Amino acid sequence: MPRSEVQVAIVGGGAAGIAAARRLSEAGIDALILEARARLGGRAWTRLDSDGFALDMGCGWLHSADRNPWLAIAEAQGRTIDQRPPPWQRPAPPIGASPEDMRDFQIALFRLRETTDALPEGEPDRPASAFLEPGGRWNQLIDAVSTYYSGAELEFVSSRDLARYEDSGVNWRIFEGYGTVVAAHGAALQVELDCEVTRIDRRGNRLRLETSRGAVEAAAAIVTLPSNVIAQRDDLFLPALPEKSAAAAGLPLGLVDKLFLSLKGAEEFEPDSRAFGATDRAGTGAYQFRPFGRPTIEVYYGGALAAELEAGGKSAFFDFAARELTGLLGADFARRIGLREMHLWGADPFARGSYSYARPDKADNRAALASPVDGRLFFAGEACSKASFSTAHGAYQTGIAAADEAIAALGS
Repeated sequence: MPRSEVQVAIVGGGAAGIAAARRLSEAGIDALILEARARLGGRAWTRLDSDGFALDMGCGWLHSADRNPWLAIAEAQGRTIDQRPPPWQRPAPPIGASPEDMRDFQIALFRLRETTDALPEGEPDRPASAFLEPGGRWNQLIDAVSTYYSGAELEFVSSRDLARYEDSGVNWRIFEGYGTVVAAHGAALQVELDCEVTRIDRRGNRLRLETSRGAVEAAAAIVTLPSNVIAQRDDLFLPALPEKSAAAAGLPLGLVDKLFLSLKGAEEFEPDSRAFGATDRAGTGAYQFRPFGRPTIEVYYGGALAAELEAGGKSAFFDFAARELTGLLGADFARRIGLREMHLWGADPFARGSYSYARPDKADNRAALASPVDGRLFFAGEACSKASFSTAHGAYQTGIAAADEAIAALGS
């Protein structure tokens, strides 16, 4: 049973919830994380494979690493930071592609991003697909790339939201795993695991949080649930908060699943070399060979393709990878790969997706989702971040901001 009373209850023990709880604890406020899973970290989750390699099932890159607060946290924990540039920033073209083709593709991709980034705030929002070159040769592959960073195809994504995203272009990794760092940052906090919050009753003088293990009363609460969960749980708040449900619905979680394959004869490939399964369709995988120099292939699938493959389970992902890789590298390559690990984020009941994107005309929903209610109900999570959405550092920053709001409210 969790404690029955606390000053601040934090719903969700991911990056945002952990950051909020740390800030509150440092301020001398009694805070308790209520986490539905049996672990901390949320969508930051590192698992060890049979060879002892740390594999990030969720977030894996320290995006904007030169200003990412998780970098200092990882260094304080004594983690090993890999500062080599990521595959998409390396000069070598993907396996099976010519330098000339990839130069043309990069130019087309740059033009799209330059055009969306230049969208004036006063102009009507449009789907990002509106900025593709009509009939452009690389439109399908650009759409595939959209599914890797937004979890959705361009036609579903707000161009204004993309324009607001801020990225320094520095992308590093953590040898021991990003999820390892996030979970360890919450190790000393007060936490109740396997404790799903089913309702937040705000009718009384104190909030009453009903959980799968009993009720908790609090003066304030910070909700860090993924946007899909808030949008799809009409009964989460009592009385209901339709404005929060609507804000979250405009910020759905896109779907990106990572498949990790074992690789025999890995020395044939340069570390962090890459390939696209196909360049003429949006439904294709992005393959990274030998991340960290390991005998592994890390594969990204996103958008409609990931949703389709999830319906068939992990074997469907493996079979699809085998077809694409043998098409690139020959029929014998199928004997060199095996399924290591993966997690189906769309089927995860506590996530229901990977990370948020804004639908067209819904970019301002991020501020609406983040706004407090009644001076005692606060919101955080990557979907609440205007400029760093879809990232663990965006989640961290919103957790700190929500904690500061709660501290100010309690003080007044």
